[in-house]
Amino acid sequence: MKIYDFNGSKNICGARVKEARKRLKLSQEDLAAKLQIEGVIIERDSVSRIEIGTRFVADYELLTLCRVLNVTPSYLLGLE
Repeated sequence: MKIYDFNGSKNICGARVKEARKRLKLSQEDLAAKLQIEGVIIERDSVSRIEIGTRFVADYELLTLCRVLNVTPSYLLGLE
């Protein structure tokens, strides 16, 4: 089994996801619902785990997060 870890976190976008979600005044449950409407099956606890860095984020999830949060992939990846 492969373990995905980058500087103690399973993703690098979690803090930016939280920041963008709060800017839109969405709860974690609201974000999960919007992602589900877009076809990404995810629950509120998974959104929480993404934000704190304990859950891996797949590429298709990253792109859907960008659409829902109205940000670019570069933003979520901390490149801008």
